[in-house]
Amino acid sequence: MCLVALALEAHERFPLVVAANRDEHHARATAALGWWAPASGAGPVLGGRDLVAGGTWLGLTAAGRLALLTNIRAPHANDPAAPSRGRIVTDWLASDEPVEPFWRRIAMQGHNGFNLVVADLPAAGWFWASNAGRAPQRIAAGLHAISNAALDTPWPKTVNLKARLAEALRSTRSVETLAQALFAALADRSRADDARLPATGLPIEAERGLSSAFVDLPERGYGTRCSTLLISERDARGTRTHVIERSFGPSPEAAATMRRTVLEDWPPRAVRGPAESAAARTSAVVTATAGN
Repeated sequence: MCLVALALEAHERFPLVVAANRDEHHARATAALGWWAPASGAGPVLGGRDLVAGGTWLGLTAAGRLALLTNIRAPHANDPAAPSRGRIVTDWLASDEPVEPFWRRIAMQGHNGFNLVVADLPAAGWFWASNAGRAPQRIAAGLHAISNAALDTPWPKTVNLKARLAEALRSTRSVETLAQALFAALADRSRADDARLPATGLPIEAERGLSSAFVDLPERGYGTRCSTLLISERDARGTRTHVIERSFGPSPEAAATMRRTVLEDWPPRAVRGPAESAAARTSAVVTATAGN
């Protein structure tokens, strides 16, 4: 995951919105959005799946845990033998640890640079941390964006996506129109002017190519592999969450594949006992559809 915008309790009707692009080499094998178990005996998670190392870039559980991860762009500090960062997401989803002990366990495992956003929605809320020296801190309600630097660093692509998320929330009338607006924002291939580019250690040509929301670098075999939306809609009947993924191949001529899962009564309410916990888990797994 390389670009994410979040709206946390920023809209009465849509209390949670996540809009994200995953950028990766096209040759890296990936499974599309679906329910899967990250380990033997572990509960299912909803998300895409990295078939090389077994982790994911964004996932959630029926019980209300969620995590997403972006790399920190530091090409001269990367260790090719470092453990996969995607397993951090599944480790959080499979555990019931609070944020602080989880972070103490993960932060010293030798991963290359990363940002981690985690949530325990029935209990503890949202947190961001980075192994570039930032211990977990609570994320306040409102609009936020993150790419390959710290949370809310004003890179052109994060500023633009956050602004388009704000406009979409102001003008939307339905889940469908909100999704259309956000997919259009994530598909933006406009590149930033050189004067606004960050200096992360890459050649200027690469910085230009990575400055757009939708990345397309065919000469590197690299680009945006999928766009993912998570939209929670709240009304008198409760909260229904739509998780929608558009997947892309290396050729711009190929049609995007779309998958959608609808979660009833998700996020679940604060769990008070075993019976309520079981109900929250079973009510969340509903439908998934696919099409072009």
